Amino acid sequence: MISNKELKKYNKKNSHSYTFSMFPTFELLQNKVQYVEMVLLHTNVSKENRKKVYDICEKNNIDITINDHIIERIRDKDNCLLIGVFRKYSCELVHNRNHVVLVNPSDSGNMGTIIRTCVGFGIHDLAVIEPAVDIFSPKVVRATMGALFHINFQSFSSFEEYYKKYGNERKIYPFMLKGAVALDEIYPENVPFSLVFGNEATGLDDGWLDVGKSILIPHSKEIDSLNLSLAVGIGLYEFTKKVKSPDKKYQCRHNSCG
Repeated sequence: MISNKELKKYNKKNSHSYTFSMFPTFELLQNKVQYVEMVLLHTNVSKENRKKVYDICEKNNIDITINDHIIERIRDKDNCLLIGVFRKYSCELVHNRNHVVLVNPSDSGNMGTIIRTCVGFGIHDLAVIEPAVDIFSPKVVRATMGALFHINFQSFSSFEEYYKKYGNERKIYPFMLKGAVALDEIYPENVPFSLVFGNEATGLDDGWLDVGKSILIPHSKEIDSLNLSLAVGIGLYEFTKKVKSPDKKYQCRHNSCG
């Protein structure tokens, strides 16, 4: 059990993290309640939201602490009235599902937006190649709007380590400025795929041209590249409208689908 003295500004070395604000905290309570240590409640929380919190916490024997001072000490914004305190946890990816692979992502906002986008397009498995931004950072958690608690994520020291475990009978598609095939010309086979994206600053180097089938997202020459989270969103849109996820849980709703 985490004590009140341990509740300080987030530190990557800690064994716990936080959800700041209402929506991510409710997502945590509804989807990963087994990892929740306590809930911190500000006195300014509305009666309606207070009742929702109490109902969930009482049902799951979760401690509720009403303490404005602790919340003000650890929150990152003044409008945060509800904080979930949860233990960090590990996951493994599902072999027969589609994956997104991020190679050395460094921006918290991009990471959070990508996780939310993955869930939006029915992708629930994310591989992260280290070094990378801390996925448990409250900034990442906030940017996901609670989508973090809907996915499996796993870190790897290298892409080779990821491929050794999950690459068998899987199609690999690195997204690159020098990609061999334009995104709108790709018609993936109905087997699990991995969409691979590089760092915000450097992307994927030329060595990735020999890995799987490299993909280019065509865009105007007036810019040098697309934002990482936008590129992931475009890639997921195109792939998920053409191929149903192998687990068949995601029903494609795009008008261009047959």
